[in-house]
Amino acid sequence: MPHSIAQNQITSIKSTSTAAPTLAQIKAKMKATWEDGDHANFAKYMQDGAIEILESCQLSPGQRVLDIGCGAGQSAIPAAQQGHQVVGVDIAENLIEHASERARYEGLNVQFDVGDAENLPYEDNSFDVVISMIGAMFAPQPDKVASEIARVLRPGGKLYMANWTPAGVPAQMFKCVAGVMPPPPGFIPPSLWGDETTVQQRLSQHFGDLQLTRKFYPKWLYPFAISDIVELFRTDFGPVKRAFDKLESDMADQTSFRQQLHDIFLETSERLVDGSTKINGGEYLEIIATRHTNA
Repeated sequence: MPHSIAQNQITSIKSTSTAAPTLAQIKAKMKATWEDGDHANFAKYMQDGAIEILESCQLSPGQRVLDIGCGAGQSAIPAAQQGHQVVGVDIAENLIEHASERARYEGLNVQFDVGDAENLPYEDNSFDVVISMIGAMFAPQPDKVASEIARVLRPGGKLYMANWTPAGVPAQMFKCVAGVMPPPPGFIPPSLWGDETTVQQRLSQHFGDLQLTRKFYPKWLYPFAISDIVELFRTDFGPVKRAFDKLESDMADQTSFRQQLHDIFLETSERLVDGSTKINGGEYLEIIATRHTNA
């Protein structure tokens, strides 16, 4: 999406709030949203795809890896299984607890920390590789995210990100959610991390050798119909759950919202012969970049 269009998208978003919330309030609300529902259960249907994306990074053996927005460990734990020294960080405390428990169960030495992508709790030049698979893109101040990634990554180190594009199914779903829960004034859409021009602007100060490739999320499968997929989002995926909760007293609006989500998934889904549903519209931007050595 051209940068000018993306900027128009930002300015067109309205908020029903009369007083702009503070950054601390915005982050507190984001934290509560991602801790709502059962994201660990929700994410298990995307686990195989996360592993495939991780494998495509072709990390060198034994590297020190930071996973920003690690969630319940969908990428961090497979990376540790591959022999890397892995640290995962996420704003949601319950997801960090789940990831830590899962690592202990599997006998893996992975460090999981509660932390903010805009203020990472690590020393400069601490990591050989930083990955973020549909994670850091949701932080409200993207320039600070880019700066923090560069700070903790050693010169010559690699950055790998996978971020939803403005055109994909997830971005359309989040637009639907925004219709129920308008974002605050000045909100920067997370999907701009999936816009090539924007990414180049954000990373060029600290990174070179940028490789930007649009791909589709692999192996995004559910063993049930679209109506059940919507129900899974309603119960387990924080942003959608909160939108449904807001509409709880109005069944007509709730039904309309459910239908909108159903139609979004239906447009790019495929029902397989075994009764499962494959989502084909999960377009993301693969970002590969190298930290400047003269920084």
